[in-house]
Amino acid sequence: MKYLFSFILLFPLFCLSQNSLEKQLDSIITSEDATAFLKANTPEEGKLYTFNKERDKTKLADELFKLSKGEKKVFKSDFKKTFYKVIDKAEINHCKFSVIILDGNKTSNQSAKIIRNKVFEQYNEGYKFVDLAKLHSSGPTANIGGDTGWIKLGEVSETFDEEAFNKNRKINEAFIVDDLKHKKYYIVMKTQDKKTIEVITVLKFTEDI
Repeated sequence: MKYLFSFILLFPLFCLSQNSLEKQLDSIITSEDATAFLKANTPEEGKLYTFNKERDKTKLADELFKLSKGEKKVFKSDFKKTFYKVIDKAEINHCKFSVIILDGNKTSNQSAKIIRNKVFEQYNEGYKFVDLAKLHSSGPTANIGGDTGWIKLGEVSETFDEEAFNKNRKINEAFIVDDLKHKKYYIVMKTQDKKTIEVITVLKFTEDI
């Protein structure tokens, strides 16, 4: 009886807390608002996600792309409620590249650059880019031959953007990029020209029911 009485007293407060969170969610307009919300409430699995229409082909992504900016979708289970709110929608230029990365942080700048130049010579002698990437690259896409997938400005570094995005490179043209700030030495090949892709920024958070 004592516990039942305590539950009756606390239940309205619990509901009020949930309603308050939902009202806060409705008031979120920008990514900065979403970041502040996550910092203040630390909801379970709370995070900002970016979905790329060309890359993300899940059922969830398809449903989120149908929403307008500011709209939300709610999924309920027996014990939890998960919210997804579209914070931003944009059409952004992307390109595709293949990269071989030699990391000066793991050896030295001089060593990384020497190896990169030797690998570039091998490519120019007729070795396949995909094989050289699998063998020499320290990048996260080395095991798939260096394919970056569709990427946009700002995803790699300013130096990479300047050389790979901002210069008029031909398809299948290979070139080198020295990112001295991050000690990364690249061989880059442009594999697909610019393409406009829809991208959405989504706030997700989960709470107990």
